[in-house]
Amino acid sequence: MTQPASNILSPDKWVDNYADYLFNYAIARVNNANVAKDLVQETFFAGLKSAKNFEGKSTERTWLISILKRKIIDYYRKINSKKGQAEVRVNFYDSGDNEGSWIEERVPQSWNNEAEKNIENEELRIQLDKCIDKLPEKYAMVFRMKTIQQFETEDICKELNISPSNLWVIIHRARTQLRSCMEKNWFNK
Repeated sequence: MTQPASNILSPDKWVDNYADYLFNYAIARVNNANVAKDLVQETFFAGLKSAKNFEGKSTERTWLISILKRKIIDYYRKINSKKGQAEVRVNFYDSGDNEGSWIEERVPQSWNNEAEKNIENEELRIQLDKCIDKLPEKYAMVFRMKTIQQFETEDICKELNISPSNLWVIIHRARTQLRSCMEKNWFNK
């Protein structure tokens, strides 16, 4: 393996050379264009701040990707922390007349008809279980461990021998498939 000849960075060319690649990398992992843009900007800022630490053992792009990976992990840690959950936006629809989101803490609450609410919650739970059962086995296992059983990320990764970024990709894909299943079988019934 040959090492790059120089450890000189060219930050003035980063946006032209790497912005699209970094954005595509980020959007595939967070599935939100605004968040992906912010993560790329944060990556560039972090790269500028730590430019003196660049040793030239990798290409600029590889170095920036490693920074971006850490930014993505930090993003998921933040939204899964108590403080970060207050800022998580809940999206119900991606497009159309119903497009929009709410801050999780401010999602409209249902009326106080307890008997109806309990029946509806039980029916919802049954439908959700059916949708989870339709997921690929690994997706269902990871989703249940993280979301329902509330295992720590590190414990799940250790147990299933996967990386944290892989875990979050699986969670994202599981949620996307669950949303689609629930829209077809619960919200449109």
